[in-house]
Amino acid sequence: MNLTTTKGFAPATMTEAMEFSKMLSQSSMVPKAYQGKPNDIMVCVQWGYEIGLAPMQALQNIAVINGKPSVYGDAAMALVQASPVCEDIEESFEGEGDNLVAVCIAKRKDRKPVVARFSVNDAKRAGLWGKQGPWTQYTRRMMQMRARGFALRDAFPDVLKGLITAEEAQDFPTEKDVTPVIPIRNNLDVITVIEDKPVEEPVIQAADTTPNTDEEPSEEATSEAQPSGDIPLYLPNKTEPSEFLPDAGAWLQRFEVVANQVANHQKTEVRERMTKIRMFKEANEEQIGKLPKLIKTMFESRYKARLAALGAKLPKDAKPE
Repeated sequence: MNLTTTKGFAPATMTEAMEFSKMLSQSSMVPKAYQGKPNDIMVCVQWGYEIGLAPMQALQNIAVINGKPSVYGDAAMALVQASPVCEDIEESFEGEGDNLVAVCIAKRKDRKPVVARFSVNDAKRAGLWGKQGPWTQYTRRMMQMRARGFALRDAFPDVLKGLITAEEAQDFPTEKDVTPVIPIRNNLDVITVIEDKPVEEPVIQAADTTPNTDEEPSEEATSEAQPSGDIPLYLPNKTEPSEFLPDAGAWLQRFEVVANQVANHQKTEVRERMTKIRMFKEANEEQIGKLPKLIKTMFESRYKARLAALGAKLPKDAKPE
């Protein structure tokens, strides 16, 4: 992956890109949405490379909003105006009051102009008129961004690579996570014990640490003896198991679900979350030691990755995979 640009510093190899992303993720100068998320930074930089934005420009102007990759309206305008196929862009307003209409005319060389309009009635039909936030505070600006987004996407789809404007993406309803979550027996008790207080908000399971139990076990895994009978899962400071799981795969999956809930509990300090996860692991050391080699390796990798995502400093030989 070559990300060399004509101005400023940018990585030129995959290794450099990974180090570059990791470095930026630790900086307070990048948007909060990217802090501590080197993988997201790398994807964002790649998006920017494909549409013509340098890495830092991409981080400031590309965002995933309501599940949709998008670019801010001013950046979209800059990309189009910098393109050799753009002849001119005209923006204006017509009418007043309830008859107000935002107009954007996108002129592409050797093509008929594309005219887009967005009216007060359009905003009302979309449920945007009077909506709390920018639609109440900066009504004309939001109408302008909607008309601009439609015109630029219709006239210059090749320049924007299918990205919509961030202002438009913000108007879409938040997508719900429909991924099925395996229920936990006595779930409230589990979190109460680990967090030392009841859950006050829903907790999202981290997508990148959920084990894939559909994978075919390797010969190495099947050749090792599986723990016989039900496998107990212990909670910190408890002498009796919280529950029993039928096999090593199910035990790992249950551990992951509980650990993810603790890791993502936003009303608990990060350092305390790390402590609770370590306590949870220590309470189950005996069971972990009995896991088949492949599943134990998966466990250790995900355990380290979870702590690293929370900011724990791991030894060089303990980097998460």
